[in-house]
Amino acid sequence: MKFCLIPLGLFLILCSGSLATAGDPEKGYRVIVDKPLISPYWDQETFDNTWRVWPKELKELAEKASPDQRRKLAYERYGLTPRPDNPDKPLQYVVSDDGDWTPNCFTCHGGEVAGQVIPGAPNHRYAMQTLADDIRIAKMLLGKQLLTSDYGSALVPLGGTNGTTNAVMFGVILMSFRDADLNVHRGAGFPPTKHHDMDAPPWWSFSAKDYLYCDAFAPKSSKGLMQFALARENGPEKFRRWQADFDHVYAYLQSLEAPKYPYEIDRPLAEQGRIAFEKTCAECHGKYETGEKYPSVVIDIAEIGTDPVRYEALSPAARKVYGDSWFNDYNRGVKSADDTPGYIAPHLAGVWASPPYLHNGSVPTLWHMLNPTERPTVWRRTNGDYDQQRGGLTVEEFSTMPAGVTRRDEKRTYFDTRKFGKSAAGHDYPDQLSPEEKRAVLEYLKTL
Repeated sequence: MKFCLIPLGLFLILCSGSLATAGDPEKGYRVIVDKPLISPYWDQETFDNTWRVWPKELKELAEKASPDQRRKLAYERYGLTPRPDNPDKPLQYVVSDDGDWTPNCFTCHGGEVAGQVIPGAPNHRYAMQTLADDIRIAKMLLGKQLLTSDYGSALVPLGGTNGTTNAVMFGVILMSFRDADLNVHRGAGFPPTKHHDMDAPPWWSFSAKDYLYCDAFAPKSSKGLMQFALARENGPEKFRRWQADFDHVYAYLQSLEAPKYPYEIDRPLAEQGRIAFEKTCAECHGKYETGEKYPSVVIDIAEIGTDPVRYEALSPAARKVYGDSWFNDYNRGVKSADDTPGYIAPHLAGVWASPPYLHNGSVPTLWHMLNPTERPTVWRRTNGDYDQQRGGLTVEEFSTMPAGVTRRDEKRTYFDTRKFGKSAAGHDYPDQLSPEEKRAVLEYLKTL
């Protein structure tokens, strides 16, 4: 079975590595946006005709629109943005001169925050499953041949909520069809899977970390960044040939810096917040003054109390398959579940620009992170505006899923924390702070 053409850009949260690599950051960016590493998923004609399979009201709007207006509607529906250096192309896909579209790493790691497209920001609008479904139907409408990726996206869940993806299981599936040298197994069985959604981490934290997976089991390396390219047509020789390219990609990730908060900051209040933060939060998340080192603290799953599904989903067997592979230099420093019994406290530089929060993206704002009992049961992003007061996405909040929401694409615009793997519970430490201290800490987080 060919389940290898799962969309690109999903496995940089599996990035491994702390070894320094020689590379050119600019060349690394060009590799991501210009070099297709797997076969294309669709052509320009297919994308331009997705509007024909949209829901009635949106389809009627597109039918009356100009081609440029339709493109904007499509970008909005699927969570795509123009490239900052080339607005004629989407940041999230490599589009060839012939009009072939191939997903790249920015599908999940290239987002828009406070009206600004930021390569490296989590793409909290990416509608991966909806895009895959619309492409499949559009191809059938146009009489085009379906590809392995089209069948795979119909069988393997890509993401239950826009902005999150089933990334961990993609990695487990792709690696299960390879031996340690990355040769394709003959007759390999489909591995056990526990499908769930993950929020992409911000890339500007890459340089601070030794282990990037949220349970800190895999060390950084340029090799580990290639996992997303495990299409069946890519054998061991290609990965070895591409290592120089990914030395450049590694250098690009290392070079990224957290974006600066673009709005006004109450500096005296932020200083009060720094004092409260260092008293309550810094032991795990670190201090952010010059010369301070990120502590990389892993918190036991029973103590932190956040959703355990991600922790449970990556089995010892799956860890071993990756750990023993060429991607990891044949077992260089991979940690077991006993060594990492929970989730790592994330690096918080640029935290204002990486909503939603927690590993599963269940908490829409920093205010909700600091006020655990106020986290919504169901929420929906309302527009692209940044919530300056609460620090995060502008959302509507609901006690349950609104009546009448029946279409699957519409359901994916809502985050329901009652669903499997989507709990917003846990990380109750901010309740040690007074309401005044919480307000000050929120202001301080804008400065990081």
